[in-house]
Amino acid sequence: MQEIIIDEEFQRLFPPLDEQEFCKLEENILTYGCMNPLVLWNNILIDGHNRYNIVTKNNLPFNTISLEFNSRDEVISWMIRVQIDRRNLTPMQLTYYRGMHYNIEKKIHGDADRITKNSPSGQNDHLEGSTANRLSEQYRISPRTIRRDGQIADVIIAIGIESEEAKHSILSGETRISRKQLREMSSDTEEYIAKTASKIASGTFEERPIPATTQSSNNSVGSLASNSADNHPLTADIISEANIFISNIQTLKSNEDPKELKKAVRAHIDALEEFFSRI
Repeated sequence: MQEIIIDEEFQRLFPPLDEQEFCKLEENILTYGCMNPLVLWNNILIDGHNRYNIVTKNNLPFNTISLEFNSRDEVISWMIRVQIDRRNLTPMQLTYYRGMHYNIEKKIHGDADRITKNSPSGQNDHLEGSTANRLSEQYRISPRTIRRDGQIADVIIAIGIESEEAKHSILSGETRISRKQLREMSSDTEEYIAKTASKIASGTFEERPIPATTQSSNNSVGSLASNSADNHPLTADIISEANIFISNIQTLKSNEDPKELKKAVRAHIDALEEFFSRI
């Protein structure tokens, strides 16, 4: 029998299935067998950890396939792409894994995301060939959001180094912390991040209050759109995101794949939550 190696980093990359999900998967495998092969890289398991636990526990037969990658970073990038398509992730989890994907792809492909000196102000999100531009098409969000996701992922990883419990609390949604606050922490000291991780782990963390807006409450969406960008700095971004969403939905009109529609809607919801956290 082929030796299968369990790599702790790969195994812990994604949160484990909850009890109900695991029981459903186990029932399926016990009834129909392990229909999907386990995926290996140099005999290291990179896809199918839950299935592997079930088949070894129940002494069931299974098949494997091997894939070739040049590095661990390439493996992680592949794992993220596969798992994001499969899993029902929370908005924060989706932000985190998109950010990880972006940061790893930049590392693999070099400084492909570098901003050129001749780029007009405000046009940096549309540079052809950039990592952010490429992933923005894959995830149906703006390149700017992809870059922000990268900042957030780095901060969550730094928090996880201090406390895995704190990292889990953020990703599961147990701790209420905005994406904006996480992004701002990217410029904070290691000491501050360590203290934040400790507070989250102990349950004493309090989210920073959202600053009160100076805008009167009787403004409608129409009046926001008609005001200048100086008065409403988020208006242009929100309108742009709405237009992207409408364009995506129109593109999907002839595509009856609910998976693609669900992905487009989730990306829009995620973007709106990001805007909400910044108000």
